[in-house]
Amino acid sequence: MALRILTVGRKHESWVAEGIDRYEKRMKKPFDVTWLPIPHSAREHDAARKEESEQLLGKLGGKYANDFVILLDERGKNIDSPTLARTLQAPLDTSRNITLIIGGAYGVDQSIHQRADFVWSLSKLVFPHQLVRLILIEQLYRAQEIASGRPYHHE
Repeated sequence: MALRILTVGRKHESWVAEGIDRYEKRMKKPFDVTWLPIPHSAREHDAARKEESEQLLGKLGGKYANDFVILLDERGKNIDSPTLARTLQAPLDTSRNITLIIGGAYGVDQSIHQRADFVWSLSKLVFPHQLVRLILIEQLYRAQEIASGRPYHHE
């Protein structure tokens, strides 16, 4: 199973890259993570949201049309780590790849919400995009460990 992470914005800042690298080295097949950054729009507000959403949708076509899409959005469903592990396991069981989306500063438009199979909130708090990347990769690693029955996660 491939895990693609579409993210609006520049490459990882060094302190984020170090943390992401740490968790990616621990991850095992079938959790194969690929980051696909999409540049910020030069526009603002609705125009930026629309332009970035069109770019994101463009990455969801073709061979990725059948991916299970998870949109990160603070208005999404707040779940615990074991539920995330089960949410990721379901597409794995049906041989579907997973694409996770981190939108831009103005969010994403309705087209992305409609395409998403699941809208997930990391928290009711709003985090900077660089920090979201680090939290996301740790949670993907944690989900892998939970699904494998390893002791990383304690209940």
